[in-house]
Order: sequence, then structure tokens, then C-alpha cells
Amino acid sequence: MLSKATEKAINEQIVNELYSSNAYLSVASYMDSEGLKVLSAFFFRQSAEERDHALKLLHYMLDVGGKVLIGTVPAPMATFKSVEHAVQESLNQEKTVTEQINRLMGLAHKESDYATASFLKWFVDEQVEELSTMHELLLLVQKAGDQNLLLVEDRLLKQGITLSRAHLPGESE
Repeated sequence: MLSKATEKAINEQIVNELYSSNAYLSVASYMDSEGLKVLSAFFFRQSAEERDHALKLLHYMLDVGGKVLIGTVPAPMATFKSVEHAVQESLNQEKTVTEQINRLMGLAHKESDYATASFLKWFVDEQVEELSTMHELLLLVQKAGDQNLLLVEDRLLKQGITLSRAHLPGESE
């Protein structure tokens, strides 16, 4: 049984993950408008992944008998000065999510809620990967500069990012 504080915190994290999903949608749309289709596809995938994180939290709440209350999801940033700015904002968002997950894990430990702590470990580990990925992308974009962003796209293609939106999680084939 979840404490009211943990239930409230998980509900807040569901909203945080949905916000992250929308923030990535905004970045994906920006990349597409700049003609950077591979970066766009990368960020569309990131958006789907964040939505999956929200659903993972939601299903955990249902599994443990918590009451799911999805709050209002704030609008994400809608405009960006540059590709570097968009990626920097994405890295900043991942840092924020990491802090949020760490606070949630701290609460679980404080309350001796070992089931929730065990469940949250996946998110803690996932944030290490998310931070690393976004940091590497930012470095790549910075090294390429505005004039060589197609090299970034080529690098992502070689790493397996495809242009096809039909293969995004949650979409039919």
C-alpha cells in the first residue's frame, strides 16, 4: 500500500514524464522544420519513450492499488534559437527529470517503501543513459556547428536512427 505522499509524488512524476514527452515533440517538430529529418526522428522516438515512462509509472500505481490522478501538463518551450539550443534544453530537461526521480527514490527510502524503491531503480538507471545520450548529442552538435549539422544526421543514421515515422513506438506498421 502506498502512502499518500508517495501516491502524490508518483502522480506528479507521471505529469513530469508527459511534459518531457511533449517537450521532445516540440524539439522534434523544430528539427523537422529545419529540414533535419534524422534529428526529428530521434526526438520523436525520445518523446515516445517519455510517454512510455509515464505509462510505466501509471501501471505501477494501478498494480499497487494507488489512485491515479493525472494533473495538468504544462506547455513545453515552443521556439528555439538554434539546434544547439534545442538540444541544450533537452539535456536540461533530462537533468530535471533525474532530480525528480532521485527525490522520488529518496521518498521511497525515507518511507521504507522497498517495493517502490525497487520499481524506481529502473528509472534511476534509465536516467544515466538518458543524460549520457543527450550530453553526447549536444557535444556532437557543438563540434559540428550550424554549418555541419548534416554530419550529425549522418552519424545518427549510422547509429541506426531511421527517417521512418511508421516505426515509432505506438504506431501501427
